[in-house]
Amino acid sequence: MEKTTIEKDIPVFYVTANSFPDDVPNAYERLHSKISDATERRFFGISHPNEKGVIIYKAAAEELEPGEGAKYGCETFTIKKGEYISFYIKDHMKDSASIGNAFKQLLDSPDIDHANGYCLEIYKSYTDPDVNCLVPLK
Repeated sequence: MEKTTIEKDIPVFYVTANSFPDDVPNAYERLHSKISDATERRFFGISHPNEKGVIIYKAAAEELEPGEGAKYGCETFTIKKGEYISFYIKDHMKDSASIGNAFKQLLDSPDIDHANGYCLEIYKSYTDPDVNCLVPLK
């Protein structure tokens, strides 16, 4: 684990998975099918428990121009700049439990922002097998 700084807010648009974890791959496919260009952009996974403890998962793409999310009929979210604790995973597809295990370790950190936090996955592109898992710090 290491500390990572996100230097500026990142506007994203997203599709919410119908269930976690089963519908996560389908959510990314639904999101990717909405994007009409082949521009390389970062993709994100944003998750947090709701008031009943059920994990809500959002498959997200970086907004490359203002209003792009609305253009695709998607909801938007802003990934906030600041300090995060992170865990980098090379080729997460080799171990299906790797992302979950990384977040279990990150969520055990005493310095995370429990009130406003979320679990964040960052992918350099839609096909990137590597992922950076992050949780915001207080």
